[in-house]
Amino acid sequence: MQIYADYAATAPLRPAALQAMTPWLAGTGFGNASSMYALAREAKRGLEQARCDVALALGVMPEEVFFTSGGTESDNWALKGVMEVGALAGKKHFITTAIEHPAIMQTSMWLERQGMEYTSLPADSVGRVSPESAADAVRPDTKLISVMYANNEIGTIQPVSEIFAAAKEKNPQIICHTDAVQAAGQIDLDIGNADMVSLSGHKMGGPKGIGVLVIRKGVAISPLMHGGHHERNRRSGTENVAGAAGLAAAITESVQKLPDTQRHLLRMRVRLIQGILGIPYSRLTGDPSKRLPGHASFVFESAEGESLVLGLDLAGISVSSGSACSSAALEASHVLLAIGLPHELAHGSVRFTLGAGVTEEEIDYIVETTKRVVAERRAISPVWDAEQNKPVPFETL
Repeated sequence: MQIYADYAATAPLRPAALQAMTPWLAGTGFGNASSMYALAREAKRGLEQARCDVALALGVMPEEVFFTSGGTESDNWALKGVMEVGALAGKKHFITTAIEHPAIMQTSMWLERQGMEYTSLPADSVGRVSPESAADAVRPDTKLISVMYANNEIGTIQPVSEIFAAAKEKNPQIICHTDAVQAAGQIDLDIGNADMVSLSGHKMGGPKGIGVLVIRKGVAISPLMHGGHHERNRRSGTENVAGAAGLAAAITESVQKLPDTQRHLLRMRVRLIQGILGIPYSRLTGDPSKRLPGHASFVFESAEGESLVLGLDLAGISVSSGSACSSAALEASHVLLAIGLPHELAHGSVRFTLGAGVTEEEIDYIVETTKRVVAERRAISPVWDAEQNKPVPFETL
C-alpha cells in the first residue's frame, strides 16, 4: 500500500488547476502579459481573471492581490518591504512569534542585522500565542506584527484576529501580517483585520512556484523585486500567468469543497490520533482541538523522528519529521523547543497531514505500521529500557 500523508509539505496538483493552466502553457496562451499586442492582451486577461478569482475566494479586492513566486517570497516581502518604510520614519521595531516558519524567522534575523529590532512572542504548551502578549509587546516605534495563521509543524491555529485586534488597540497604525500558507484551503480564513496575507499555490493543490501576498489598500510597502513595472509597480518579473490560473483554480475549488473536506478530515484525524496514542509513551503535539483538520503530529520516547520517517517510507507511507523545509537538517525543532519539549524529543517528530481522499483503511494501516516501526526502533534504542522505568510515565494527550 502506498499512502501520501504529507500534504503540509505539498499537495498533488488538482485536475481543475491543471485544466486552468493548460491554455497558458500551450497554443496561443504563451504571450507576455505586460506587452501590448493581441497575444499579450489575452495573457493579461487570464492574469486578471485569476486575480479576481483569488480575491473572491479570500474576500478582498482584486487590486489587493499580488502574485509572487510562493509563500517564502511573500513572507520576505511583507517583512522587508514594510520595515524599510518604517525605518525611514524611525519605526524599527516589529513583533513576531517563536514558532514561525523559517521564512519569517530568518527574515527577522536578517532585518536585525540591518539595524531593526524584533520581539518574539512565546507560545504555550500547545503552541498558542496570547493576544495579551502581543499587546504588551507593542511599543511606540513598532511598525509591524507578523503571526502565522496555523503552524506547519504542529497544526495549531492561532487566534490571529484577536491578536491583531489587541495590537491595533495599543497602536492603530501597526501593520498586521499573517502567514496563511498552511491554513488556506484547510479552514475558513478570517482575515478581516489583517493588512497583509501570504499564500502558496502548491499547498492547496495548485502548482509550485506561485504565491500571493495580499496587501490592503493604504499599506505602504517597498518592492522586494526590482527591474520592471509588473504587478502595478510593486513586484517586478514577467508574470506567471499559468501559475496564477492554477492557483486561482485550486483556491476556488478548495473553498467550494471546504465543508465536506473538513468533515471528512476531522473524522479521519480523530481515528488517527486515537490509534497513534495507543502507543505507549507517545504524545500529540499542538492544540488537541484548535488545529488544522487533517494535521496530527507526534513525538515518541526513545524513537527518533527521522528514523521513524524512513521506516514508514519503507512501508509505503510518506510523512515528514517536523517542517518539510527543515526536515533534512538534523537539528532540534525550534517549534517543539518553543512549546517546552526537551531537546531529545524536539530533535524529531512525526507529522501526518492528510488529504481529502484518505480512507479509514489507510488510517488503520498508518496506525498499525507506526506501532510496528516505533517498536522496532525502540528495540534497538540504548535508552528505551531506562525510559520505561521512569517513575512518571511520559504524558499523552
